[in-house]
Amino acid sequence: MKKEQKLFGTDGIRGTANQYPMVPETVCRIGQAIGYTLQQTARNSTSPIRKVVIGKDTRLSGYMIEQALSSGLNSMGVFVQLVGPLPTPGIGYLTRTMRADAGSLFRHLIIHFKIME
Repeated sequence: MKKEQKLFGTDGIRGTANQYPMVPETVCRIGQAIGYTLQQTARNSTSPIRKVVIGKDTRLSGYMIEQALSSGLNSMGVFVQLVGPLPTPGIGYLTRTMRADAGSLFRHLIIHFKIME
């Protein structure tokens, strides 16, 4: 019997760059799952387009994760705003002020995701 591996922990998805689950294929699928969830969620909004804000730290691996996540989200019809390197509280602030449906921040190869309600 194969043991199941959890992706999500108490503070997001953890991993090392280019090792499961922090490989582009998996991160893209995570983006697709989040995009699907956003599209299915009823939202009091005049726009049918969902928006996600993505921030990161300054590590080189952030570019790979950022592109994979945004590709998955885009493939599900979600508009993605890349805001580049940003301190942790900044993503929450920008997500609210930009009226985005969700915000994601990855730092130290942990993907944090918060869907706004």
